[in-house]
Amino acid sequence: SSCRGPERGSYDATRACDTSHHTGYSFSVSLSTMSAMTMASAVAVKAQRVGGVRRISARLGGVQLNSKSVQMRRAGGRKSMGVFAAGLDFAELEQAASVDEADEWTPPVRATRKDGKSAKEARQSKRFRKAQAAVPGRMNPVEPSEAVKLMLANATAKFAETAECHIRLNIDPKYNDQQLRATVALPKGTGKTVRVAVLTSGDNIAAAKAAGADFAGADDLVEEIAGGMMDFDLLIASPDMMPKAAKLGRALGPKGLMPNPKAGTVTADVATAVGEFKGGKVEFRADKQGIVHVPFGKTNFKDADLMANLDAVVDAINTNRPPGAKGIYWKSMYIASSMGPSVQVDYSVMQK
Repeated sequence: SSCRGPERGSYDATRACDTSHHTGYSFSVSLSTMSAMTMASAVAVKAQRVGGVRRISARLGGVQLNSKSVQMRRAGGRKSMGVFAAGLDFAELEQAASVDEADEWTPPVRATRKDGKSAKEARQSKRFRKAQAAVPGRMNPVEPSEAVKLMLANATAKFAETAECHIRLNIDPKYNDQQLRATVALPKGTGKTVRVAVLTSGDNIAAAKAAGADFAGADDLVEEIAGGMMDFDLLIASPDMMPKAAKLGRALGPKGLMPNPKAGTVTADVATAVGEFKGGKVEFRADKQGIVHVPFGKTNFKDADLMANLDAVVDAINTNRPPGAKGIYWKSMYIASSMGPSVQVDYSVMQK
């Protein structure tokens, strides 16, 4: 952006630049008519955070300035910045005007950590960095069986980590015909104990409990949930109980527990649904970026069991392809343990 300095003949020596439009942390300014006797142009202004404080450095021709204060204000509905350099005097302005504008300006050096690490490296443990070094780069996808072996070899946490797959699809979920939400039955299970509650009536209550439901009921269960009882991971409802379940939207919605036909949690056969979800059926959906995140087991599973679950996930995503997805459907696929680095998978060999 550009800005004009004070009007001709009214230059204030303490003001180096005023009303440069805010564009993030970087500013590009051109000054004209700095005073009746002096002109300077090609002024570069940089803003950055150093030690939590925003600082400005500028160059007026050949004069390097470091501001002592910065003001942010609104001008005409847009953010503007005033940069003040109290040490600037009229003689320096004349010198600035005489310097060749083509001189290269050296930007201020960014602050670095004393240990030389980047901010990302500082957040990573030594264990994680060591594991990441053993994984091929992002441009080198490996076959699924080899990827599973690499993932397990680098799952070095002191507990059984969750095995996750992350698949980027060529869809834009903001359009209704490109949204993806479905379920997949993992043949080898998830390795987790799922607590299931069933909202139903009549004989279905006893059938749900016989199938393994942790909680089952009608109006009594509605009252318990409304009172704050949320000791379950999944809520299944029969269609006749959905009007009552809708009243629990404020409690269930934020936790993602509201029954939904697409997720298989609204069904008349609640006993079968309980058995499926207890046995390893999981829901998946594409997020706003078109990425699907699905757990497919634990790191204490055998390689063959993880591969069987991974094949089921791939088949489910292909089977439930949104009607609005055009052209290439798959873009990339990664698998990782919950505490380990990701491994890129050559998904093409899994397509049937």
